[in-house]
Amino acid sequence: MALYEHVFLARQDISNQQVDQLVEQYRGVLESNGGSVGKVENWGLKTLTYRINKNRKAYYTLMNIDAPSAAVQEMERQMRFNEDILRYMTVRVEEHEEGQSAMMQKRDDRPRRGGRDDRGGREDRGDRGPRRDRDDDRPRRPRDNDSE
Repeated sequence: MALYEHVFLARQDISNQQVDQLVEQYRGVLESNGGSVGKVENWGLKTLTYRINKNRKAYYTLMNIDAPSAAVQEMERQMRFNEDILRYMTVRVEEHEEGQSAMMQKRDDRPRRGGRDDRGGREDRGDRGPRRDRDDDRPRRPRDNDSE
């Protein structure tokens, strides 16, 4: 059987218990078709980047699935008819990640991308010598005025 990561977005006006019921409903669909559900992560209510069906927020849920493709297709077919599901996405993976997903990790625990600290200061940008300000004592080049 193949391994999948499945994320779905549920409407903002349903409760956490109803989201759990949706997870159990689709777990039943997968298990009746020969699959199984591993880890389930409820990411909580999050603000959407843009409105989806007049909703500004949605409950995000991740499911790690080990099932044949027919079971996943049946689950997705049933999600299309459910008005509480706004969007869903299923991705086939080689192996499931151990531990928490990146969404569940605290911001401090996540690996940092190269930020401003990695760029270096002015002194690291080459041997240009000291910076000169406009108020120094060097003579200025006269401007050409062609308007005369």
